[in-house]
Amino acid sequence: MSIKDLLGIEHPIIQAPMAGVQGSELAIAVSQAGGLGSLPCAMLTPDMIRAELTAITTATSKPFNVNFFCHTPPQVSAEREATWRTALQPYFAEYDINADDIPAGAGRAPFSHAIADAIEAFHPPIVSFHFGLPSPDLLARIKGWGAKVLSTATTVEEAKWLEAHGADAIIAQGLEAGGHRGLFLSDDITTQVGTFSLLPQISQAVNIPVIAAGGIADAKGVAAALSLGAIAAQIGTAYLLCPETKTSQVHRAALKSASAQHTALTNLFSGRPARSIVNRVIREIGPISNSTPEFPLATTAITSLRSKAEANGSGDFSPLWCGQNATGCKEISAADLTAELVAEVLKR
Repeated sequence: MSIKDLLGIEHPIIQAPMAGVQGSELAIAVSQAGGLGSLPCAMLTPDMIRAELTAITTATSKPFNVNFFCHTPPQVSAEREATWRTALQPYFAEYDINADDIPAGAGRAPFSHAIADAIEAFHPPIVSFHFGLPSPDLLARIKGWGAKVLSTATTVEEAKWLEAHGADAIIAQGLEAGGHRGLFLSDDITTQVGTFSLLPQISQAVNIPVIAAGGIADAKGVAAALSLGAIAAQIGTAYLLCPETKTSQVHRAALKSASAQHTALTNLFSGRPARSIVNRVIREIGPISNSTPEFPLATTAITSLRSKAEANGSGDFSPLWCGQNATGCKEISAADLTAELVAEVLKR
């Protein structure tokens, strides 16, 4: 099956959904350029999702992807939250923050019927998920309007599970990828392997199309992924410096510096492993801490530190999401970057 047959796009490029650093503008630009633009929705309210989808469907008639999380919301543990805030207390004192003034809570909600209600009128042609798949009734709603369903696998076992539970294609996420790991059958990060080791294993294990993700930063990387059995490449980090993103100034500076060569999986920013450029808080507390509340409850307390530090031009407490290969990051339009990414494929 070709990528055009599966997703209706011209080129085998999928822009990775990157919550917190992009909105509809990047998705529109990539879709218009013949790739698949993606809108991350996990941090948006239903009203915000509707507004972004209105912007996309007004600006382009090309296919686009909407992305959601499928985590199970955890029970709030006052004891664990207190332990986490105690670990952060020296930083609170440094920035004159009263921990008692920070509300508990989380900024990421899993896919639900309320969200399905918000998007159904738009009939998004592709819906993707992180951390598994939604319940069968929700999946039936999505497929009921003809959408293709993608989800992330970080192991062969996860890929087989996704195929058995209704995914139309699998995103094979290698260890190199920036942002959150998509693991959902186990929280053991020693199970995580590189893209070009994972991709052929998943391609041999399932009978549905596979998309490669992680460490792919240029046209040669795209061509390599296709040669190993991928139907397309999903790329995130390379787009982070494009003008269509909302990447913060401290994040942009880190991506353009030598710091981008040093990334780590850390749970400090959300409670789940995610790849970030190593900064002060990762060096001093992490990268992995047993003190963090469960995903996504770790976010709230550290966000107060992030806000204070970024106001002073510092990324010491910011989630500086970045894959292991930032060499493709360029301050050019998303359309031009997409064209560059497919150049080698078109030549071949």
